[in-house]
Amino acid sequence: MMENIHWEYLFNPELAIQSLPYILEGIGYTLLISFVSMAAGLVLGFFLALGRTSKSPLLRWPARAYISFMRGVPILVVLFLLYFGFPVIGIEFSAVTAALLGFSLNSAAYMAEINRSAITSIDKGQWEAASSVGLSYWQTLRGIILPQAVRIAVPPLANVLLDLIKASSLAAMITVPELFQKAKIVGGREFDYMTMYIVVALIYWGICTLVSVLQEFLERKFSMYAKT
Repeated sequence: MMENIHWEYLFNPELAIQSLPYILEGIGYTLLISFVSMAAGLVLGFFLALGRTSKSPLLRWPARAYISFMRGVPILVVLFLLYFGFPVIGIEFSAVTAALLGFSLNSAAYMAEINRSAITSIDKGQWEAASSVGLSYWQTLRGIILPQAVRIAVPPLANVLLDLIKASSLAAMITVPELFQKAKIVGGREFDYMTMYIVVALIYWGICTLVSVLQEFLERKFSMYAKT
């Protein structure tokens, strides 16, 4: 079976080198979608987490329903709804805007659960102690709870960012000219998808490796603060 494989078709170094500048033109969109969606999702996820832990049903149940929906629907479906579905009701987004909205709204649900878990992991006695000295809910949250919760949340939040970077390739399905879309164009033009897919896989791996290094740095930083 192995002798039937045409190894010369597996990877074309010359084509890879020639096509690399064109493919890398899409890295800006990949990073834009990943990091902007991470930032927006983190903000939305924070407030969703507060709603999820609220004693008020008016806040708790809508937050819970949103999280359940976004975690239960594939991100590709969300992108298609925003880009192809909303024009039916007169609302049109550009491909990049639809991608930013879709990834932000979807990732917020996952980050909400991470934030909720981190916040609720802090001993309730600290809430009670803060209340006993006259601190308000927001003062306690900002000054006592969040600094401890952030240290717990860093590893899973970094995993969400890694997932966003890889999932950003799905934006190619709504014509965003990011890395994967550029690789597909070259692959179709040169009739060599295998080389292009290997090249783009290595690029994604490189980006994710850098993010992992940043994650390890932040973990060490917060661990140092925890010991002081």
